[in-house]
Amino acid sequence: MDDGFDAYVATRYERLRHTAYLLTGNRATAEDLVQTALAKAWVAWRRIEGDPDPYVHRIIVNTHASWWRRKWRDEVPAEHLPERADPRDFTAEVGSRQVLREAIGGLSGRQRAVIVLHYFEELTLAQCADVLGCSLGTVKTQLGRALKRLRVHSEMQTTGAKR
Repeated sequence: MDDGFDAYVATRYERLRHTAYLLTGNRATAEDLVQTALAKAWVAWRRIEGDPDPYVHRIIVNTHASWWRRKWRDEVPAEHLPERADPRDFTAEVGSRQVLREAIGGLSGRQRAVIVLHYFEELTLAQCADVLGCSLGTVKTQLGRALKRLRVHSEMQTTGAKR
C-alpha cells in the first residue's frame, strides 16, 4: 500500500525532474537527483502531512547541496560514451533557453535554489524559506543578489561583453 505515493510520482515526476535540471544543469544528474529524493520521500511518506511538494523540494535542494560538498560523486568513467540524447528532449539547448540556463548556472547554489523554487515552482518567498530551512530575510537577500547577477549576465549578453 503506497498511500498515494505512486500517484504523486506519476503526476509530479516531470516537474520535479525539470526543477532538478534547473538546479544541476545536467539531465542525467537531474534524473539521479529526483530518483534519490523520491526514494528518501518514500521512506517518510506516511509521516508527510498535507502537500508533499515542500518536503520533496527540500530533499532535492538539500541532496543537491550535499552532492556538491562531496568530492567524489559516485561516478565511474565508462569505456564507451552513451548514446546522444534526442534533440527534442526537454534539455535541448537552443536560443534564449540556453542563455537562461547559463545565467542560472552561474549563480551560487542557494541563489539558484531560490530562483528555481520561486519563479519556476511558483512558491511564495515564505514557502521558499520553509523549503530551504532559512529565514524569509535570507531568501529575500539571496533573491535580490541572484536577480542582480542575472541582470548583469543579461546586459553582458546584450552588449556582447566578456565576463
